[in-house]
Amino acid sequence: MNIFKTILTTILLVVSSASLAEVSVIVNPANSDAFDEKTIKRIYLGKIKAFANGDKVTVLTLTDDAPETELFRQSALNKSNSQFKSYWSKLAFTGKGTPPTEVANSADMINAIKSDAASIGFVDSSAVTGDVKVIATF
Repeated sequence: MNIFKTILTTILLVVSSASLAEVSVIVNPANSDAFDEKTIKRIYLGKIKAFANGDKVTVLTLTDDAPETELFRQSALNKSNSQFKSYWSKLAFTGKGTPPTEVANSADMINAIKSDAASIGFVDSSAVTGDVKVIATF
């Protein structure tokens, strides 16, 4: 009976910690634009190509195999990874857009955002540092 309780407790801890995972959408602290969920979605789907100040948006994404990527795309864009890739393949093929630039990991994402005031990206909320500004959490 003790082993059963231990296994059950372990399973519950794993499931609850996975459900607590959050993704933060981040920009450079110098970016003073106002963002809402609709704006973020439009940026990631290539419908907004510049910030209010006229700077062309540099859209960054983590690699498809990063857990944060699937969470972000499902929560913010209502798309799976394959739907997102398909969407951007069509736009790129027709010359109507360039897909977001892939970044290897959260540290690289934060460094890229920190060095480019016109960039937007996302990371696991636990990876956020003072070098970036969080504009939304999913």
